[in-house]
Amino acid sequence: MCVVSVLMFIAVSLSSPVCNAQENGNSTNGGTASNASTTSGTLPSFSGTASSSSDGMPAPVLGVAPQFGESSSLSFATPEAPLPPPPPEGGSRTGKIGVGAKISLLGIGIEAATPLSRKLNLRGGFNFLNYSRGLTNDGIHYDGKLNFRSGELHLDWFPFGGGFHLSPGVLFYNGNKVTANASVPGGSTFTLNGTQYESDPTNPITGNGSLTFPKAAPSILVGFGNMLPRSGRHFSFNFEVGGEYVGSPAVTLGLQGNACDTSGLNCVNAATDPGVQTNIQGQEKKINHDLAPFKFFPQISLGFGINF
Repeated sequence: MCVVSVLMFIAVSLSSPVCNAQENGNSTNGGTASNASTTSGTLPSFSGTASSSSDGMPAPVLGVAPQFGESSSLSFATPEAPLPPPPPEGGSRTGKIGVGAKISLLGIGIEAATPLSRKLNLRGGFNFLNYSRGLTNDGIHYDGKLNFRSGELHLDWFPFGGGFHLSPGVLFYNGNKVTANASVPGGSTFTLNGTQYESDPTNPITGNGSLTFPKAAPSILVGFGNMLPRSGRHFSFNFEVGGEYVGSPAVTLGLQGNACDTSGLNCVNAATDPGVQTNIQGQEKKINHDLAPFKFFPQISLGFGINF
């Protein structure tokens, strides 16, 4: 009996510290959970009833607490401003101008160009040429003078982005013309519209003639070169071939002086005689007929340009 009493006393003595430790642990856990709930601030809270384990001890409640040194509030990074797009290759040609000079069948030319897009230029210029030459036709000697004055406008298209280009355009001013002074020495024969005359030695045949073109004409050119190279170069060379559809030229002829028959005895005033005037008009038609196929004026040019 005494032995049983001693054993019960020892068991009670040992169980008291364990219970105290368990109560202290529960108290500590409750304080920690309270502090965590207070510290969490804006973090969401988790609620629920803790279930008991099989040994009677409450199951721990899991929670997320901020780590040491971390802020409980959420922070957002300010987005950086987007970078500007890179400039196009070769740089922008906006606002740049190219000027140049060329020589062609229209004469000496001065031209200027400006870019419209990466593959398009607008180009315009003026041409001039003076040339004198004498010739004789049907016994009439002509001292001819070539007076070329023209203005042109082209749209240069570079389909492959290089120097090769197609250039439709217009000859917006066509002042090209040929003028001539006509003469037949006295005693010499000449022919008008198939009729033969002799120039009177006392009042020889003189006169003038002209050849003119329509004032405007469409144009098409093809060539190599770009007055505004997209590579950034400041110098360029340009070669082109093509032409303008100028239409049929018109020839006028006027004569004065005495025209005699082949015997030299019957002479009339060429400026007023109806027969001579009719033959002059026939001669004009003959020349115009001979020139009718030449409606397309060929073009070939070589030029040099600088841009800035």
